[in-house]
This record gives sequence, C-alpha cells and structure tokens, in this order.
Amino acid sequence: MAGQEADGDVTEGDRGDRDDRGGDSHGADGRGRDRRGGESRGGGGLGGDDRRGDGPGGDDRGGDEHGGHGHGGDGRAGDGRAGDWAGELLDHLRPSGRDPRRVAAWLADAVDGTVCVQDASGTLLAGRRIPLEPGLTGAIAEGRIASAALEDAGRHLRLVRVDLPPPLGGGVLAVARTAPFDRRAAEVVTRTASVLELLLRARESTAAGRRFQRAAADLRLAILQLLMVEDIVAARRVAAGLWPGLLDTDSAFVYVAESTPEERDRLAEACLDATGERALVVRCPAVDEHVIVVIPGDDEVRELRTLVGARPGTFLGGSVRQDLARTATAYGQAVSALAVARFRPEQAAVYAERSHPERLMDPAALHAWSARVLKPLDTLPHHTRAELLATTRLGLEFTAVSAAKVLGVSRNTVRARMDRVEQLLGTDFSCLSVRAAVHLALNTQDGRREGHPQDPAPGPRPGRPDLGELLAGPALRSWSRDLLARLDSDGRDLRRTVRTWLAAGANAERAAQLLGVHAQTVRERVRGAEPVLERQLLASGSDLYEVVLSHLALGELTPPDLDRAS
Repeated sequence: MAGQEADGDVTEGDRGDRDDRGGDSHGADGRGRDRRGGESRGGGGLGGDDRRGDGPGGDDRGGDEHGGHGHGGDGRAGDGRAGDWAGELLDHLRPSGRDPRRVAAWLADAVDGTVCVQDASGTLLAGRRIPLEPGLTGAIAEGRIASAALEDAGRHLRLVRVDLPPPLGGGVLAVARTAPFDRRAAEVVTRTASVLELLLRARESTAAGRRFQRAAADLRLAILQLLMVEDIVAARRVAAGLWPGLLDTDSAFVYVAESTPEERDRLAEACLDATGERALVVRCPAVDEHVIVVIPGDDEVRELRTLVGARPGTFLGGSVRQDLARTATAYGQAVSALAVARFRPEQAAVYAERSHPERLMDPAALHAWSARVLKPLDTLPHHTRAELLATTRLGLEFTAVSAAKVLGVSRNTVRARMDRVEQLLGTDFSCLSVRAAVHLALNTQDGRREGHPQDPAPGPRPGRPDLGELLAGPALRSWSRDLLARLDSDGRDLRRTVRTWLAAGANAERAAQLLGVHAQTVRERVRGAEPVLERQLLASGSDLYEVVLSHLALGELTPPDLDRAS
C-alpha cells in the first residue's frame, strides 16, 4: 500500500497537509506533490490529479479544485458546480429519501467509484463490499484514526469513520476508484459520511421504536390471552409494568373494530390514541381485519364509537360490561354485535341491543339445567376447569385454528381440551344442536357467576327441567317465530334452505343433496339470509347458535339429549 493517511496518528510529513477529516493538501509551495500532481507521499496531498488542460476546452479529468469542468460537466464530484452535488446530497435527508443504500448508490455515481459502508465487525450496511485491510478499518471504526487515504493495486481508496448508534459504535465509509481523489471528490465523501451518520442513527432510532412497539403489542396480546383463560392475577401483573392501573378494575367492555387488513395497523394506532392507552388494544391474532379493545371505562367507549363513526368502512361491535374473568364471553358477544354493526348506518352495535334466547327462558329452570349439564367439570381443579371452559367457549365460537391463535396455543391443544370436555359431558360436539346447547349452558353459568339481573330470585328450587322444556316457553317461541318469519318474504326459499342446512350440521354439500341444488347455491342463500336475520351464519358462533335455538324452539330441529351425563 502507498500513500496511506491516518488522522489519529500524524507523521511529520503529514502536518499541515490535510484537513481534519483527511482532506486534501494544497499548500502554497506545492510540498508533497509528485511529478504527476497525484497524491502526496505520506497521504497528506489529497488534492487529486492536478493536470490542467491547455485551454478552456482542455481535458480536466482530475477535477480542478478551483472549479474546472471535470468529467465533461456531468455533475459528478469533479464538476465545478458545487451546489449541484450538495443539493442532491441534502435531498437524501428528505422524508421520502432517507435510505443509506440510496445515499451509497448516489455517492458511487457522484465520484465514479465503488462505495462500501460497514460496521466494526465488517458487516455490510450499504453499498458493495470492497476488499479492505482489517487492521486499518478496525482502527478507523474504533476512533483511533479519523480517516485514511491510500493507493493499492491500481485503485485509490478513501476511508472515513462513520459514527453509528449504540451498540454498533463506529463504522467505516470506504470509497474506491481508479482515479485519484481531488479536493472536491474528497469533500463529497466527507460530507456524505455526515449524512450517512444521520440516516443510520435515524434508522436505528426508528428500528428501536418499532422493536418497542412490537414488544408492547406482544405484551398486550399476552395480557389478553391471560384474561381469556381467567388468569386475572397474572394479567394484572404483566400489565402493571407498562400500563399501571389499566386492569385495576373488576369488569370491562370488550369491543372488536373491523377494517381491512391493510388499514388495521392504522386503526389500532387510532384506537390507542382515542383511548389514551387507558384500554387494552390488541391486533387480533386470528382475524387480520380485527382489532380487539378491552375497555374498563365508559368515557373510552364513547371515544371509540366516535372514532369508528368518522371512518367509512370501519365497523364496531361491543359486549355488555362483563367481569374480567368473562373476557372470553365478552369477546364472543363483541363479535356477534359486529355482525349487526355491518348492517347499521352508524357502523356500530352492542350485544345488549337485541334480545337473546337465554333471556327469554325461565331463569331458575335455565340455571338449574345449565348447572346440571356442566356439573362433571366441577370436580376439576379451578385452574384446569377455567382453562377447559375458556377453550371450549372460543372453540364453539370460532374454528380450532382461530381459537388457538387467540389463546396462544396450538390447534392440537385446543382440540385436545375440547375432546376432554366432550368426554366429561358425555356428548358429541360434531352435532350442531349439541354445540348450541352447550354454548347456551356456558353463557348461562357465566351470567350467574357475574350476578346477572335475571338471576333467579330466592325461592323454591326448580325440579329437573330438560332442554325441551326450556325451549317451550311462550316468550321464546314468540321471539323465534318473529325472527324466522323475516325469511318468509324472500323469494329465494331462504327459510327452507336455512332449516335444511342446519339439519345437515351446517354442511352445504349434504344440504344441497337434500334440496336438489348445487352446494354453492346453498351457501349463497345462507349468506343472503344473514342481513335479513342480522346474524352471521356461515361463521360458527353465537349468531348461528341463536338461529339453531329458534328452530329448536319451534320444533323444526330435534333437540339434543344432554341429560345422559347428569
């Protein structure tokens, strides 16, 4: 190597011959230049090739430091138009152009060379890799040398330290080209190093912010999953670190906001802003369009509804206020209300805004029946029972895959837990009417534990009612007739199609065989019934089970026998 310059270790021949970043030498006496006007011995003369043309049109490839037209006036570093390259460099600081890789590419074009930006370990940060001496790059990265210039194997190198954000420390900007570096080319490299420092620090700051946001999002999801399995103590402990007081309450609402997958991140941020981080905002792990919001206070609910009302194409479904231990139930209510919100001009709905079958049954008889159905689970340890019930609630509301994502477990774990509940209850979840009945029992027991206003008043204990007796009440039968009558006015034979589809276990292929139509026709008719009933049918959940119970109440489906286990 020849012509090496080390700013941190100045030799006698270097003094006075360079700027503070390893700039070029241009002393009045020309000291240090060789006969070709190239770099100075010892690295002090980075004035570049000082050959000048014979006239105004002469060749000035080396770049006159006093403003010659190097490279034929193409605007590169050797060009005399200093404002051109400086303006272009500053453009890279605009919000639309803050990319170190683009800066490296610009610099390579500006000086007609190869550019490499690497950290102290040699990891490439931008540009293209250049063979460099590890000892020299290490000294520059560590700050023992600020910059260096050298000629090696027919190439001219310029190396400048770049301060990187912690924990990277220092890095090196290396530029290689065949022509010597004139004063202007050296200045471009030096100034570019400063811009790269700013961009790399900004990028790391942005990356650190994103890492924090991802960590916070993961924590919010973990808190929600703990709430879903009724582990309230652990959920509060996790929340206390970053959001003190967030779960210092015994009850909360659960809302589900829906947009498009592309808009969901912006919707989640808007929900955080609207609630002032006084709510648990979680990007749903199961549905890409959904944001789940657990809200302790009424004020935040109003802010959330205002937010959604001002966003076309965004819908909001909410639960009634529930005990924190009933978060899974509240989530199901919110999803059910979301189906109604899609058909409302205000784009929002709350679960309590419509009648539900369990509220139309005799409370004492309903609670006695549900307690008997779920009694086999009472022998389990509290944590195991809560885990099985929470999994079953979600497994009845959603697919095993979606329930697994919400709970943070594998789908095999969800299926294994539900299989265990099946065995304990002595029933079969492959039957749609069984699922609807167990769902009813779970919701009833939740309401009793919460102290629902319709809990039975003290008095004589009911006998041993079965599901058929519960469904035979006049209030429920009247509600069922009114609900299903909505389908009669449609000319597509919706009511018969829905009834046959339910009897076939919500299987379109089997229903199509019974109806003598194509399976796709069945699906289209069932989908057409959803806005009429204001309930989602093709997606398993509370809406579907309500329609099943209405058919059971009118005797259009055979009720399941759940009394065998009790």
